Amino acid sequence: MELRHLQHFVAVAEDRHFTRAAERLLVSQSGLSASIRALERELQTSLFVRTTRRVTLTEAGRALLGEAQRILAQVRAAHEAVAAVQGVLRGTLSLGTEQCIAGVHVAGLLAAFRRRHPDVEIRLRQTGSGALAEEVAAGRLDLAFAYRTRADTDQLRSVSLAGEPMTVLCHPGHRLAAAEAVLTPRDLDGEVFVDFHPDWGPRRTTDAAFAAAGVRRTVALEVNDVHSLLDLVDENLGIAVVPRHFRHKRPSLTALPLKGATETAYETVALLPPEQATSPAARALIALLEQEEPDLP
Repeated sequence: MELRHLQHFVAVAEDRHFTRAAERLLVSQSGLSASIRALERELQTSLFVRTTRRVTLTEAGRALLGEAQRILAQVRAAHEAVAAVQGVLRGTLSLGTEQCIAGVHVAGLLAAFRRRHPDVEIRLRQTGSGALAEEVAAGRLDLAFAYRTRADTDQLRSVSLAGEPMTVLCHPGHRLAAAEAVLTPRDLDGEVFVDFHPDWGPRRTTDAAFAAAGVRRTVALEVNDVHSLLDLVDENLGIAVVPRHFRHKRPSLTALPLKGATETAYETVALLPPEQATSPAARALIALLEQEEPDLP
């Protein structure tokens, strides 16, 4: 099995299109098709279902995709490790992050990294913690700044970034604003909630806290953006349970502490693959992050 066959297979699987994949790889479409056929012959199975409109993976193709991505990530890490030994850090740093993650100034960290390692191409993806963990485990991301879950520890290792309690945000005119007390999930029973997509770390934390308290809640207004969430609360359309540092983004809102049980603790981490699969670029970024006085703006 040749590496180029796996590279071609992954490109088609990601693009779901032979022409776009060929353009991205800078190869002819006929050459790409021949490469995929050679791989299918070797594996003695079809990897794609081809129609005039789209290309989809077969069951065998789906099984191969994760393994192929991991193999290519390991090969890339090997090349970068050799370059690092030679004194030059090259290659690509593929990073993922949730929005407004606690414990790290992502833009400043990446700017400092670029100043120190100008030959490394930086790629950044922003999405929810669940998807980020899957991307790191599959080798599609070198590391990710995300919310920590118990499930993540099986395949990934982590470096702690920050821990903080969850806070209730509401409009100053909301009935809860006059409470001036520590709230529990039961105090919020029946409220209209604004929250993130279930894949986001703050949503996962809040869902766990309410489940532990035996309180059902319905998220009426679901967003994928911190500022949209704050805008909706600011218009008194609902309340939100968020990490404490969010309160500084909209001082006009009333912030009330949520009971500090274990279930309400919000911990953010840098998620990485096992040590042997961690790229030199990821190691360099973590080293920069862990410095006592990092060269950040």
